[in-house]
Amino acid sequence: MCIINHLLPFWRLTSKTRVFELSSFKARTFQKINAQCFNKVNHLRSDTLCTGSEKKWQKPMGFDTGLKTYNSLTKGKEPLILAKEGIATWYSCGPTVYDDAHLGHACSYVRFDIVQRILTRVFGINVIHVMVITDIDDKIIKRASELNMSSTVLARLYEEEFKSDMAALKVLPPTVYMRVTENIPQIIAFIEGIINNQHAYATPKGSVYFDIKSIGSRYGKLMGGFVDSGGELGDTGDTDKRNARDFALWKASKPQEPFWESPWGKGRPGWHIECSTIASTVFGSQLDIHSGGIDLAFPHHENEIAQCEAYHQCAQWGNYFLHSGHLHLKGSEEKMSKSLKNFITIKDFFQTFSANEFRMFCLLAKYRSAIDYSDASMNEAKSVLSSISSFFSDAGAYMTGKLLCQSVDEGFLWERLAAAKVNVQTALTDDFDTPRAIDEIMGLIHHGNRQLQAVTKGGQSSRSPAVFGAILSYIEGFLDTVGVSVKENTCVPGESSHGTLPSVVEQLVSFRSQVRSYALATDDLAPVLSDCSQLSEERKSQLKEHRKQQIREREPLLKACDVLRRDLAPLGINIKDRGNTSTWEIKEKRTELQKEEAN
Repeated sequence: MCIINHLLPFWRLTSKTRVFELSSFKARTFQKINAQCFNKVNHLRSDTLCTGSEKKWQKPMGFDTGLKTYNSLTKGKEPLILAKEGIATWYSCGPTVYDDAHLGHACSYVRFDIVQRILTRVFGINVIHVMVITDIDDKIIKRASELNMSSTVLARLYEEEFKSDMAALKVLPPTVYMRVTENIPQIIAFIEGIINNQHAYATPKGSVYFDIKSIGSRYGKLMGGFVDSGGELGDTGDTDKRNARDFALWKASKPQEPFWESPWGKGRPGWHIECSTIASTVFGSQLDIHSGGIDLAFPHHENEIAQCEAYHQCAQWGNYFLHSGHLHLKGSEEKMSKSLKNFITIKDFFQTFSANEFRMFCLLAKYRSAIDYSDASMNEAKSVLSSISSFFSDAGAYMTGKLLCQSVDEGFLWERLAAAKVNVQTALTDDFDTPRAIDEIMGLIHHGNRQLQAVTKGGQSSRSPAVFGAILSYIEGFLDTVGVSVKENTCVPGESSHGTLPSVVEQLVSFRSQVRSYALATDDLAPVLSDCSQLSEERKSQLKEHRKQQIREREPLLKACDVLRRDLAPLGINIKDRGNTSTWEIKEKRTELQKEEAN
């Protein structure tokens, strides 16, 4: 028994969004159940710990989703099999809240937000996602001391900043956030369980360490063994440790540090134990998915596995470990991090780019690959969004009769739409391959654009609005699934709006189109000149001169129209001239003045 079994009756599946909503359940409810859960787990726990040296991944029993995902435990793609049909239990390491979040953090959270959206909205899997907030830690204590403030106040401040940043990035919140400091009794009980199972020991100084030798060669399921951790694996300063590689479960209190009472004296939890405890408190001895940045694989996730399997006495606690690749600054092989002082805060990022642009930047690379951040890579993402917006504008203009085109091969477009749907689904089934899915979307847009060939004058050919409406609906639905909003960046003709700007632009462009049509109307003399067998040479000369005079007189009008188009572009209003007709779109575009005002 565990909290997840108490939870299920309170979940409800909405038919529209196909996501879980937590009904009348708050973090306090989790806390009330925690103690009961631990008592039951301790009572039911088997005495037969798998003590063999086997590290081989065991294929889970349960519901096969039909997807394949890369599993860090096997270093390969595996079928995603869930313990319960239609439900994925998911745990992720949240932030250590002592400073502003940066783009390295944002990249991991946005990528896994995309993965969760795909699971939920494409494949109908309801994700129960728990994220821990580390609100007590060496870094928090140090920063609070530097600022001469309470570590609790500091942690709450940056926790709210983190949540605000995630909302700005359009990252969906987890089912529940759980703070470390609100789970101290459960952490102590978890440590006691590991000690009782003879996989941890207390020192005379009041600390508790995990005994790595006690699990033999079973340690190292993610990394294959011991790795040079740069001193992260264990605290080398405590001479009471049995082995230098043993890591802290409970740290004895130091002067001026926050502490809690425990069977071993005053102290506070180690870093790794908090995640093992909270994940086990909610999900018990089996977890479907555990996610985090690749930098957390060792030692943090490795130690989580060791702790949980020692506590639950099981051969496999987490079935799938998903890791996102590092975010690098262009030209640097080092990850973006605060310790290396090579980071860009999320707030600073928003002075130049938008959430849509960053999300597209993430979509253009596989979630588990390293990714270079640079102006060039961000401009590529902006270019993709711009191409999508332009297609929406042109297709919208065509559908409302504002863009005159040749006859459209409607059957061909229906075929391309059907193929795109299949190919996108196939890409997402294969380890959430968003770059391939975006390629399919852009290919569909390419075929749509080829059909939107403008003509100078209107003919009798009928329009085919239905197929373009279906294409736009599908693309918009896909982008909404992965968290990108086309309409957030673009207004197109024919769309209703409560604002006055689109209406003003519509009138302005309409007036400009009439002026251009008048200025270009000299072409009407062409048929007369082509059929001039009955005209004298003098009359022909007069007509040609008259036409040249018209062109000279109306040329300033065309130049004025061009100037207006150029002047509006920096303001985010793009006008496209197609023969005698014009289309327009409003794009989100920050001017230098806006940037200065934001600063």
